[in-house]
Amino acid sequence: MGITELTVHELQEKLKSKELTIKDITEAYTYRIKEKEKEVQAFVTVLTDEATKKAEEIQEKVEKGELTGEFVGIPIGIKDNICTKGVKTTCSSKMLENFVSPYDATVMKKINGENMINLGKLNMDEFAMGGSTEYSYFYPTKNPWNLNKVPGGSSGGSAAAVAGDLVPWALGSDTGGSIRQPASFCGVVGLKPTYGLVSRYGLVAFASSLDQIGPITKDVRDSAMLLNVITGYDEKDTTSSDIPKVDYTKALKNDVKGVKIGVPKEFFGDGINEEVKASLQEAIEKYKELGAEIEEFSLDISQYSLAAYYIIAWAEANSNLGRFDGIRYTYRTPEFKNLKEIYKKSRSEAFGPEVKRRIMLGAYVLSSGYYDAYYKKAQQVRTLVMNEFNKGFEKYDVILTPTSPTVAFDIGSKSNNPLEMYLADICTVSVNVAGLPGISIPCGVDKEGMPIGMQLIGKKFSEETILNVAYTFEQAIKFRENYKPEFKS
Repeated sequence: MGITELTVHELQEKLKSKELTIKDITEAYTYRIKEKEKEVQAFVTVLTDEATKKAEEIQEKVEKGELTGEFVGIPIGIKDNICTKGVKTTCSSKMLENFVSPYDATVMKKINGENMINLGKLNMDEFAMGGSTEYSYFYPTKNPWNLNKVPGGSSGGSAAAVAGDLVPWALGSDTGGSIRQPASFCGVVGLKPTYGLVSRYGLVAFASSLDQIGPITKDVRDSAMLLNVITGYDEKDTTSSDIPKVDYTKALKNDVKGVKIGVPKEFFGDGINEEVKASLQEAIEKYKELGAEIEEFSLDISQYSLAAYYIIAWAEANSNLGRFDGIRYTYRTPEFKNLKEIYKKSRSEAFGPEVKRRIMLGAYVLSSGYYDAYYKKAQQVRTLVMNEFNKGFEKYDVILTPTSPTVAFDIGSKSNNPLEMYLADICTVSVNVAGLPGISIPCGVDKEGMPIGMQLIGKKFSEETILNVAYTFEQAIKFRENYKPEFKS
């Protein structure tokens, strides 16, 4: 197995035994990016030269005994809506094409504090608005399993980079499934933490009450390890939860005996691909073999949560994107006669069609006469969704659903049909609406060899439970040992 195919915990073992050096690992990823990035197009900004220099500096300090730590010299990739000091943070938009962040997001301070090596900023749907990474201003990212397929979105660059061995792990952001859905499409592990567990300070906001930073990794152990790094209370984020720190790796017990798993029948109805259903049914049978208690139940929220999600997300997007006006640090139209033209032309020229669509819909649902009918009603439905989940968790430890109703679809097949793209989020958005943790892990492939994802949802701050349930299944089916991307086209 090549260096870039190893998980982070495997890299750590080889560093500890001195089979590899930090320079060896960085050089392997630098070569891999040069070899495969032109096919996948996962990066917006590649930092391999900077990474090579930093690896040499870190290696020298490690050899002198000046630097120690669990993640010293481990490479990482960062979604391009997470502010990184001295590096472009574009959100894959013309609006921020040349914006260099003057500060680090809180998660970046934590990453830098561990002396990890940033390999680059990863492509995404513009301002995290989309489900395929086709809405990037720069170029669409390709799925390493099949270069004609999308990698999912909006964290498609992060998922594709991990799946294609361009980075060992990455950070993404999840507003309605934007970590979990691309993880499903790319056959990797994607964790959306409980809202408030990870600081949002320095994450360029799409929908502030829904956004959450989380890890995309090769396996569940790596997910737990990266979650250990990025969690913690942050006084700079007023929505940050002040709870005791947890070592999530200690939760990986490889045992689900007596764990109660609820399977909501509404998530397996019309619109869910038959091969996805079959793969999830096999996963359910595997959990039964492993000693979990499985029961079907009713969680009739999916149709309501999707509508509530988009109304809330549109409204908050409209508010958050108001700051991009052509006056300060953003794109400014070169030709204008007055202040009004600067605003109008800068925003018209720099925002892509999906961003414009959501801004306009947000203005509509917040407008006088429609606020009560749409936005206020959506917030009331949000409370109902939370209550329905709470009822479910009175009986079950974990709720199991598909991550996506389909596997990765062809590039261009849905980008001109926004409604169809929105409906693809039906399995994931309710988790964000309720502020719950959810993890997607691969559970099989379809007849074309494309990965299928399974979602495990827990109650608030129950990351330890869903990580263990995911880990136990992962150890039983050994997906990574049996399947790997082929880069076919």
